[in-house]
Amino acid sequence: MRSIILHYHLFKNAGTSIDEILKSNFQQQWITKEFKSAKDNSEDVKAWILDNPEAIAFSSHTMTGPIPKILNTNIISIIMLRNPIRRIISAYKFERNQKVDNWGANLAKKVNFEDYVVTRLLKDGDTQCRNFQSERLATMTLARAHQKERAIAALDSFSMVGIVEEFEKSLTLMESMLQDQFSDFKVHLTHTNRSNDFEIDFSPALNQLLHECNKNDKQVWKVGRERLAESMRHFLNTNAATSHTEA
Repeated sequence: MRSIILHYHLFKNAGTSIDEILKSNFQQQWITKEFKSAKDNSEDVKAWILDNPEAIAFSSHTMTGPIPKILNTNIISIIMLRNPIRRIISAYKFERNQKVDNWGANLAKKVNFEDYVVTRLLKDGDTQCRNFQSERLATMTLARAHQKERAIAALDSFSMVGIVEEFEKSLTLMESMLQDQFSDFKVHLTHTNRSNDFEIDFSPALNQLLHECNKNDKQVWKVGRERLAESMRHFLNTNAATSHTEA
């Protein structure tokens, strides 16, 4: 049975830090790839895994559809969630400093945060400022339901759902989970690719607009936090029981 790690790297959700941890553990056996935009590219993801039999850790920003199922392969899937408003602020800061020539980065360099948000909300098909996390998660289940319900249901598909605001706890659980398959796996606390810390001031009207346009993300993030807390309680209870038995 082959064991691999599949990291769903959502933009500005501490994914670069997770990748650095995976790279430090697996070196050349960590690989990354981006896929064409589609509601379901899981067959392409499956082919990518099969075409790289020596790789252990796989990471991509653009995987959609259900987590692949592969014969004789144990897929350990990881995703990080973040408070949606903080994620959008971080995305704006990042794109302002990003040295690339694309629409989002060029927009962020030209306008203030409020105009950035409003412009992206008005752009057809752009989800950067509108339930970004829920939109991605909702592709992972075939159930006929509203986006929020599909996104929450998709959380059950993952081996681990971490929370950016609970980063150290998330890393503790990730290390424990991965050591079951990779005994030498070690986590080092890292904050890579963090946006600069200049303050963002925005009006009450924009604050209300952001919350209205990210209700699904806020609920998904809340459920993720509850599940992380439950997993952490189980982890601590298990460790306490093990220590008691050893004593």
